[in-house]
Amino acid sequence: MLPSIPNLHDYGLSNTYGFLPKELPLARLPDPYYNKWEAIAANLPALILSRRLRSVIDRLPVLDTIGLEHDSEWRRAYSLLCFMTHGYIWAGDSPADRIPPQVSIPLLTISHRLEILPVATYAAVCLWNFKPLFMNEEIDNLENLASLNTFTGSMDESWFYLVSVAIEARGAPMLDLGLTAMEAARHNDSALVTNCLCAFAERLTDLTSLLQRMHESCDPAVFYNRIRPYLAGSKNMGEAGLPRGVIYEDGSGVKEYRQYSGGSNAQSSLIQFFDIVLGVKHLPTGQSSSTGEAAVKRNNFIQEMRCYMPARHADFLNDCESVANIRAYVESNTDDTKLCLAYDACLAMLSAFRDKHIAIVTRYIINPSREVRARSRSPEAARGLNNIAVASRKGDGRLQKGTGGTALIPFLKQARDETGAPAIAEWTKRFMKHQVRSSGQSDLFAITQNEAASSTSDAVPVSGLAQTWTMDDEMGGICQF
Repeated sequence: MLPSIPNLHDYGLSNTYGFLPKELPLARLPDPYYNKWEAIAANLPALILSRRLRSVIDRLPVLDTIGLEHDSEWRRAYSLLCFMTHGYIWAGDSPADRIPPQVSIPLLTISHRLEILPVATYAAVCLWNFKPLFMNEEIDNLENLASLNTFTGSMDESWFYLVSVAIEARGAPMLDLGLTAMEAARHNDSALVTNCLCAFAERLTDLTSLLQRMHESCDPAVFYNRIRPYLAGSKNMGEAGLPRGVIYEDGSGVKEYRQYSGGSNAQSSLIQFFDIVLGVKHLPTGQSSSTGEAAVKRNNFIQEMRCYMPARHADFLNDCESVANIRAYVESNTDDTKLCLAYDACLAMLSAFRDKHIAIVTRYIINPSREVRARSRSPEAARGLNNIAVASRKGDGRLQKGTGGTALIPFLKQARDETGAPAIAEWTKRFMKHQVRSSGQSDLFAITQNEAASSTSDAVPVSGLAQTWTMDDEMGGICQF
């Protein structure tokens, strides 16, 4: 007997909010017992700039979690403590390799309660960290959103988070579309599957339009040098000053180093859901489908990132994988022209979405990394500062391993190309193998010729947030641990 198609409500999800919480994130914890946490979060940018954050946190009492009641309160507390944790680690000239009990004890308790890792995840900085400006307007409208917490207090940082929030909100109806299509495929309802896929493709186009708005209010230099360092985790951060990770002081007296990846869009359940619905398979970077099934088993990057999602979201994805049938259904009905065209349209739109992602990575990570290394000496280096941005300036042109150095462009391009692999029509496959054009486009977000040249080089040592992606290890893997 086939397992049932997942029900959104069983996982705390909805067709309106998707992976965003049904209850809007709290702007403040209602119990005044937690006013000290709220005061630090409200003044986090100033405390970081004045270099007083660590001393202020060190003087905090260890607050109990007994005053947290509803899920929205637990999520608010988690987001607060994650911002405080990453601020504490990265706010000095050198990163701190210990998190004091004033933060770590309640954070560990809250993370256990929410079934999510105690680090600044995508959920902490995006899903549970926004508010609408006007309650009567939609939250998929970027002009109606604001971030609750930031490290820098800048519009650039807030906008960076809010683009993802708007994408999550705009993509919420796609959950029901995907599940309905799976159910329709079971009943051989080709017309319904086709309709769902057409709507799915249209929504993907909307998400691409939202993604390409990133440049409107987020400056690449500000993101690379001022925002991104605080999102870094403690895994593969040796050159950034955390060779062993960090210690979460839990009061037990045991000094155990932990290593976690930082916040990343790879932790978005929505993006993984797209691949599951459409049957897109991702192989280790640098390998093709001809490598065989063994290579796929070595690729545990996707599963690793699910550990950083809220547990119920990850469970939803795992259960969807067990019933995904759209690709097989389309392949068994290749004579249905409308069905095949709708399916190929979905793949084309998802490929276009990934094209925009490549352009963003080029502008916001690859190019700034090249620019700062081209300078003889930066102000940060002059005063001995060490963090993920400074570490990215070091190197001799080879890929750095074990530091979070990321061969981003090869990984993203392969992911984009793999998106088109299941396409039914040969012309569709050829169309989706195109390269990003560097000139003659009306798209204001298209990369320039210099940027295109930069993106073709996979020898740029760039510190990433989630593990080390590489192309030249024998074991390979989308993520090399």
